[in-house]
Amino acid sequence: MPFINSQTNKADNIPIIPLQKKKTIFNTFKRDYQLWLLILPAIVCVIIFNYIPMYGIQLAFREYDFTAGLTGGEWVGLKYFEQFINSHMFIDLLKNTVVLSLTTILIGFPAPIILALLINQIRWKRGKKILQTTVYLPHFISIVVLVGLLNVLLSPNTGILGLLVNKLGFEDLNLLASTKSFVPVYVLSDVWQHVGWNSIIYLAALSSVDPQLYDAAKIDGANRWQIIRNVEIPAIIPTIIILLILNMGHIISTGFEKIFLMQNSLNLPVSEVIETYVYKIGIISNQFSYAAAIGLFNTLINFTLLLLMNYIAKRTSKISLW
Repeated sequence: MPFINSQTNKADNIPIIPLQKKKTIFNTFKRDYQLWLLILPAIVCVIIFNYIPMYGIQLAFREYDFTAGLTGGEWVGLKYFEQFINSHMFIDLLKNTVVLSLTTILIGFPAPIILALLINQIRWKRGKKILQTTVYLPHFISIVVLVGLLNVLLSPNTGILGLLVNKLGFEDLNLLASTKSFVPVYVLSDVWQHVGWNSIIYLAALSSVDPQLYDAAKIDGANRWQIIRNVEIPAIIPTIIILLILNMGHIISTGFEKIFLMQNSLNLPVSEVIETYVYKIGIISNQFSYAAAIGLFNTLINFTLLLLMNYIAKRTSKISLW
C-alpha cells in the first residue's frame, strides 16, 4: 500500500499544488502602495489638467453663447465639423500640417539615434561628457529666443547665413520669407535644438547592453560598424519602436509657438497649420465652437493614428504600448 500524506493526491501520489490567490487591483495597491503614493501627485495633475477640461469638448457640438455658458448653447451636432471639412482652407491646412510633421519625423527621428550611436563609440570619457553637454544645451533655449536667433542669422541684409546665401548667388532669397525655404529652416532648426536631448533615452538603452556581447564581438573579429549593426542597434530597437509609436500620435500636431513666431505674410501659404488656424479662429475671431471642433478633429485623427501604429507594431514586432 503506497504511503499517503496530506500533501499528495491519494490516488496517484502526485503532489498537490496549493491554489494561488487571484491577483486583483486591490492586491496590487496593497503591495505597491508606496509607489502609488509616489506617483499620486502626477496622477492628480493629469486628472486636473487633462481629463477635467474634457468636459468642454461639448463646446464643439454647441452654438456657444457667452451668457449661457458651456452647456447653455444650442446643440448643433456636427455642424462645425462639416463646416471645417468643406472649408476652402481644409486641404491647405491639412497638407501644410502633414508636410511639416512628416518631414520633422523623417529627419528628426533618426538623428538622435545616429547621434547616440556615435557618442557611444567615444572611449575618452571626458571628451564624451563635454560632447554630451554641448549637444544637450540647445534644448534649453526658449522658442522665442530660438526664433530671434533665426531672425538674426538668416536676415538677408545683416544675418551671417543670409549674407552667405546672397554671396553664393541667391540674392533674391529670403530664407525667413520664402515658401521654399520655410520647411527646411523649421525642420533643421528643430533637429538642431532637440537632437541632443532626444538622444539621452537611446544612450540609456545602450548603457544596458551586456559588456560580454562587446567582448564576444571583438573576439570574433567584428569592427565598429559590425558591432553597431549586430549588437547596439538590436538592443535599442524596442526603444525605437515605442518612441516611433508615440511620435506617430502627433503626426498632425506640429506645435504652435515656433510656427506662429516664424510666420509672416510671405511664408503664410506653407506655414499656416491647424494649430495656428485654431488660434486665429478661436481667440482672434471669437468663434469658440468652430475652433473647438477643429481642435477635436485634430485630436481624433492623432488618436486614431496612434492606435493604428500601435496595432501594426504589435502584429509585426510584438512590441507595443499596451
